Order: sequence, then C-alpha cells, then structure tokens
Amino acid sequence: QVQLVESGGGLVQAGGSLRLSCAASGDIFSVNATAWYREREYVASITGSGRTHYTNSAKGRFTISRDNAKTVYLQMNSLKSDDTAVYYCHISIPSRWVPGGFEDYWGQGTQVTVST
Repeated sequence: QVQLVESGGGLVQAGGSLRLSCAASGDIFSVNATAWYREREYVASITGSGRTHYTNSAKGRFTISRDNAKTVYLQMNSLKSDDTAVYYCHISIPSRWVPGGFEDYWGQGTQVTVST
C-alpha cells in the first residue's frame, strides 16, 4: 500500500510564500516521478533522477525539490490570487505486478488560499 500525505497549505497574502510537503510511505523502491497538481492543472514535477519541469505559470516562482526518494517539496514564492487552489501530490512508481507498467497514487490535497 502506498500513501501520500500533503502538508504546508494555508492562508497567505499575495506576494507571500508557502512550502508544501508530500511524504510518501509504503512499498516504494523507486520513483518514476513525483508531481504537484492544483485541481486538474499540472504545476511541477521531479523525476527519480532529479530532473524538474514546471508549467509556465510556475516557472521562476515555484521550486520543486526532494530530500529523499519519498519526500518532495514545492516552494511557492510570489504567490498570487490565481494560485488559490487545492494542491495535490501525485507519484508514479514502477508497477510491482506488471513488467514495464506503472502505478499512480494521489494524496488527499492541501488547500492554498492567497488573499489580496
């Protein structure tokens, strides 16, 4: 069983910062990629090898990082009201049952509210 727990959301004024955390637990031996989404919109991702990718709205303001294979962070700076959303963590790992396949898991989400 794989579980993802997000934390770090909250209320912040426009221009402020928040740091989201995504802690994974369970039978994870390697990671294809961990990503952050807000609602249905992709925000950023980091692969198992450390390659990062951002959506245009996140570039220059958000930074995705990790301290080990199971904990990923999203540092969000210069927040805008448009960043208000529930942020979800997503992880893709190699399938434990299907060679070449993938397993996908989602966290429950953490609310980010940016006030003006």
